[in-house]
Amino acid sequence: MEMGLFLSLTGFAWITCVTPGPNNVMLTSSGARFGFSRSVAHIFGICGGLVCMLAIMALGVGSMFQQWPVLHLAMKLGGSAYLLYLAWKIATAGMPDNTASSPAQGMRPWRFHQAVLFQFMNPKAWLMCISAIGSFTLLGERYWSSVLWVLVVFFLVCLKTSSLWALFGVKVGQWLTTPQAWMFWNRVMGVLTALCVILIWFE
Repeated sequence: MEMGLFLSLTGFAWITCVTPGPNNVMLTSSGARFGFSRSVAHIFGICGGLVCMLAIMALGVGSMFQQWPVLHLAMKLGGSAYLLYLAWKIATAGMPDNTASSPAQGMRPWRFHQAVLFQFMNPKAWLMCISAIGSFTLLGERYWSSVLWVLVVFFLVCLKTSSLWALFGVKVGQWLTTPQAWMFWNRVMGVLTALCVILIWFE
């Protein structure tokens, strides 16, 4: 891949991965509630899911959205409904109790497969992947080598930005020492998660 195209790809990956969206809001919440180490599976699940979607786009599945727009609409509706559900769960969560064994005490950190599957319900992730494959792959014999570059760059950039958002959450969590502070934080995170639905419909 030429250096100019590589730099453009890296810049595109950084901008699309670091900007606020459902993944980054939930990673911030996870970092604050569970700490960084318990959010690692969530981070790698996001990166792995994104790479899987990019590979699917490279195989030509993205053309389905053009042939059947109803699929895109259904994805948006399903993703919006799930985000609103997550927003409610986050907003109504109490102060974390790391010594409690009962799930009723609060949410659990996302597992790897949960974060991977969520990417397929995240319209922002689909749009990122469609744009990346459409804009930064080369024609002819160099197609699959350029696809590989896209996969590697997005994985590494996503890993970096996701870690930064989780660490930001960890820092915030250090300031939350009372149930009232946690109630305020959870409600703010719930509202931000719900607002991501608006971004979905205006992208």
